[in-house]
Amino acid sequence: MISGLFATLVAAAVTIGSLHSLAPDHWVPFAALARAQHWSAGRTARVTFLCGFGHVTVSVLLGLLGLVFGRQMFESFGRRMESAAGVLLIAFGFVYAVWGLRRAAGRHVHGHAHAHYDHVHQPDSMTVGGLFLLFCADPCVAVVPILFAAAPLGAAQTAVLVVLYELATIATMIALVLPARAGAHLLPGAWFARYGDATAGGLIALTGLVVGALGW
Repeated sequence: MISGLFATLVAAAVTIGSLHSLAPDHWVPFAALARAQHWSAGRTARVTFLCGFGHVTVSVLLGLLGLVFGRQMFESFGRRMESAAGVLLIAFGFVYAVWGLRRAAGRHVHGHAHAHYDHVHQPDSMTVGGLFLLFCADPCVAVVPILFAAAPLGAAQTAVLVVLYELATIATMIALVLPARAGAHLLPGAWFARYGDATAGGLIALTGLVVGALGW
């Protein structure tokens, strides 16, 4: 029989996992980059899954460490990481926008993207790696109290809650990213082919500013 506490925590894990993923920093960067780098829907979903998995796994690890060393300390540490992640998102977007402008300038001068930018910087692989590290540095501390409340239930039921939280978070991210990607592909192709990377970087930086200002 499912206990009342476990049923309550299941609802909390699914609800919190879904709701916190509605924040634009959880899906706008992927949609913008998918348009700029011409990712397919499948690749966009895979990159979103990878970054969402890193984001949630670090959150869960913080919660488990909190069980061992104390909840208050790790909630405080997690909030500091969240604040730093906002700054990193802005920096990521700014650097990517500058790279995009340089790439656009190369097209303007030479009529095509300069090989130096494409070969040396490897934009796609570096972008995915940077996003993954960025999301790992941005935990959701809301999962910490859920893990503390689940501690008396035992390892098996706690593991179920962790899986449900991860699935709710990642599924919501992908559900938001794919329609946003499809909408972004309606933007003018010729203009976006030149300035898409710079626009994507600016949008990511703006998202970081908005999220930081609103405290999401």
